[in-house]
Amino acid sequence: MYVKALPTTDLNRNTEWFTYPGVWTTYISILFFSWLIVLSLFHCTPGMAWTVVHLSHFVVTYQFFHWKKGTPFADDQGIYNGLTWWEQIDNGKQLTRNRKFLTVVPVVLYLIASHTTDYQNPMLFFNTLAVFVLVVAKFPNMHKVRIFGINADH
Repeated sequence: MYVKALPTTDLNRNTEWFTYPGVWTTYISILFFSWLIVLSLFHCTPGMAWTVVHLSHFVVTYQFFHWKKGTPFADDQGIYNGLTWWEQIDNGKQLTRNRKFLTVVPVVLYLIASHTTDYQNPMLFFNTLAVFVLVVAKFPNMHKVRIFGINADH
C-alpha cells in the first residue's frame, strides 16, 4: 500500500535533492506555470510565451547546471569545487535517468516553442541556439571539458 522510499546513494547535498520523489513533476509544473505567468503578464501569443520560457530556462539552467562550480556547503571539504552541478549529479555517472530527463526537457521545450511560433525567425534561431548549447553541454563526451579554457580552474 505504501511506497518504500530508498535512501539516496548520492551523498552530495548539492545534488541529492534531485533524487527525491516528485522532483520531475515539480520541475515540469514550474515550467508550465511559468508559461502561464508569461502569457498573462505580457499579453503575448502562446508561442512567444513558450519562447520566453524556453530562453529563460536556457539562461537559468546553463548558469546553475553547467557554469557555476562547487557547492554552497562547506562540509564537503571542497571536493566538488572544480565541478559543475551537472558534473556532480548522480556522482558523475553518465546516461542516468536524471540526466536523460534533464536532456529531454530542453528538447521538448524547443519543439513546443518552435512549433507554436510556426518556425518563424528570429524565434526559431534563438530557440535552436539555446537547445543546441544545452544539449551539447550535456553530452557524456563534454564531461569536465572546458572549451578554449573558458571556466577552467586556474
